[in-house]
Amino acid sequence: MDLLLKHAAMNNLKTVQILIAGQRLSGNQTLNQRALFRALFALFLSLQPLVLLRAQADTLGRWSAILERFVREDTPADKPRLLLYPTFAFAPETSLELGVASALLFHAKNEVDKNRLSEITAFAFFTFRSQYGLWLDNAVYTDRDRWLLLGKARFQRFPLLYYGIGPDTPKDNPDVVDGFGVLVRQRVFHQIKGNFFAGLQVDYQRLSDVQFGENGVSQRPLPPGAAGSQSLGLGLGVAYDSRPNALNTRNGLFAELGWLRYDPALAGDFEFENFHTDIRWYKSYRPQQVLALQAVGSIVLGTAPFHQMSLLGSEMIMRGYYTGRYRDQHYYAAQAEYRWLPLPFSRRLGATAFLSAGGVAPDFGAMRLSDLRLAGGFGARYYLFPKKDIFLRFDLAFTREGSGFYIFTGEAF
Repeated sequence: MDLLLKHAAMNNLKTVQILIAGQRLSGNQTLNQRALFRALFALFLSLQPLVLLRAQADTLGRWSAILERFVREDTPADKPRLLLYPTFAFAPETSLELGVASALLFHAKNEVDKNRLSEITAFAFFTFRSQYGLWLDNAVYTDRDRWLLLGKARFQRFPLLYYGIGPDTPKDNPDVVDGFGVLVRQRVFHQIKGNFFAGLQVDYQRLSDVQFGENGVSQRPLPPGAAGSQSLGLGLGVAYDSRPNALNTRNGLFAELGWLRYDPALAGDFEFENFHTDIRWYKSYRPQQVLALQAVGSIVLGTAPFHQMSLLGSEMIMRGYYTGRYRDQHYYAAQAEYRWLPLPFSRRLGATAFLSAGGVAPDFGAMRLSDLRLAGGFGARYYLFPKKDIFLRFDLAFTREGSGFYIFTGEAF
């Protein structure tokens, strides 16, 4: 690049000399200041493209060096690692979304052989429609797995699309519900024996400053909690967890069953109960190939605010459906995913294919096969840290109502 600039400068100097000579040939034996200025200005303009090219090359070099430091495995496997990367997305209800995500990965006491990989993630975003939010998630295993802390927190002003309640709600013209939402949910499990855990869980949710529908006018009957609500639930949970790596499991089983009770006596506006289950199974069949299966269920008894009913759709299961596209008292879903981690011809690139099915109903007896919804798609994986077996995932999901695109650290489940 330096040689190129030097060569270009010599050529452009010749151009200036020609301009000066032209002034002399025109009869001006003494070059006036205006001609000199014009000549120097021409030299300046002629060098600009190369100067910009050099600047762009320097910038590209700096970004390449940053990227190399980011993905290089220079941190020992037993040491904590902090990831930081930008994100982007687009959706009709948000327009362009920009954000930054981070993940802290570590083993208790830095003992890889004795303790599982823990993760604490954060994601902050804003959109071109003045929406913003902060997401926090944690899956922390203490020394010798004595305690398991599973939780998430959401603080966001983000549109909630409300299509109505039930399995037959139309997809056209949903109500856009604007408001500020807070969700804090934490499970604190103690090791009972081996991979068995049991403990307490707490869930706090609040939706305030609510505007339901365009200009506060809904196209549908207003559901419970349309004016805003808060709920505090306390409950119990049990879990079996044999996963060595929650971000990317190749072999193991995770099963959780939980119960939460929400009561006005606990600083809430509604009285209801929620039973939920999540079962995940993983098996490696060929080198670098994994079959992953998941089944989830949610049952709400009583009257819950609309955003705390059993919701179909998410970035984890039923990908491609907006969270809450379908909602009711009962929700059940299952999915299968086959993973190539990594692909045979690459050290860092992987791929997946997935398929899921699920539905909602007012009660279990009302579940109908015709209400079953299907979603599927494929994804690319980029191996960030082979020592910790961590991928960055890009998923494209399809449904009969549209598609969805997702970027996250770690697998969907």
